[in-house]
Amino acid sequence: MNPRKKVDLKLIIVGAIGVGKTSLLHQYVHKTFYEEYQTTLGASILSKIIILGDTTLKLQTLGRFSINGSGGGPGGDGGDVMVAMVVMAMMIIREPRLFLSLIQVPQEVAQGWCREKDIPYFEVSAKNDINVVQAFEMLASRALSRYQSILENHLTESIKLSPDQSTSRCC
Repeated sequence: MNPRKKVDLKLIIVGAIGVGKTSLLHQYVHKTFYEEYQTTLGASILSKIIILGDTTLKLQTLGRFSINGSGGGPGGDGGDVMVAMVVMAMMIIREPRLFLSLIQVPQEVAQGWCREKDIPYFEVSAKNDINVVQAFEMLASRALSRYQSILENHLTESIKLSPDQSTSRCC
């Protein structure tokens, strides 16, 4: 019996202040939604373990206003940043007047842009738990595929099994 593979992935959720990144993270990780959140200054970090295929993933989700200085590589130092994306469009459930300062993109425009770039598009609601799990699992799946591809290419390029014919034996 093969032991299950284990991989740690860091997922970064980027968006404007006040759009609901922390709400999404709490809904995904804890299955909870609070009506009142204080604006998260800095970053909100939560962890969750999921299983995709034969791989156990430890997801560290990070909600941020920007991605400057966010390491996404295996060492978390900013090197080897792996790009796997999904677009999560927040459903407007509150009164529209609360969103006057936020940019609202028509659904058709967002879907068209995502289709052009081959990026999955999800309309999500942390409050009503709509498409939250699906969006995060698609993101994790794409990140895992990218990670495995990079790992496979790195191993293929760095291991040479054929002997070097130019070396000679001595004494």
